[in-house]
Amino acid sequence: MAKLPILEFPDERLRTKAIAVETVDDDVRRLVDDMLETMYDANGIGLAATQVDIHRRVIVMDVSDDRSSPRVFINPVYTPLGEEREPLQEGCLSIPEYYADVSRALKVHVTALDRHGEPFELEADGLLAHCIQHEHDHLEGVLFVDYLSPLKRDRIMKKMQKRHKQLQDA
Repeated sequence: MAKLPILEFPDERLRTKAIAVETVDDDVRRLVDDMLETMYDANGIGLAATQVDIHRRVIVMDVSDDRSSPRVFINPVYTPLGEEREPLQEGCLSIPEYYADVSRALKVHVTALDRHGEPFELEADGLLAHCIQHEHDHLEGVLFVDYLSPLKRDRIMKKMQKRHKQLQDA
């Protein structure tokens, strides 16, 4: 397994819409393993392939307290269940150190393929439902800052640009 570099906002590659995985093969399973290692190493609870500059419809996540329940969603499609929404504070491995409340569907129904290419579906609520929607947005080229006011988004972008410049100068 290998730790992958995570793209950071405002990198335009984060805006790329991911394409469907045609066949779940050893390369895709290796990607899943590398993404899980990368996510755990970065102390995240979810990671989309787009965030590691691989524009395929693959998501990994683990919302368990003890990091013992990795989940894999290949070519995920979700549908909100009901009209209820709730705000939850979101962060993102591609926007480190910034958090904001984002309102999302309270419950979702998901269909996807697992790491072996087998189809599955599930109903999710709470943090898992929120995480599924956040990571799915990455596959569409959408970031959680897109849900914020232009002023807040611009402020975060300027801080991230300053951060990148400081890292380059170091």
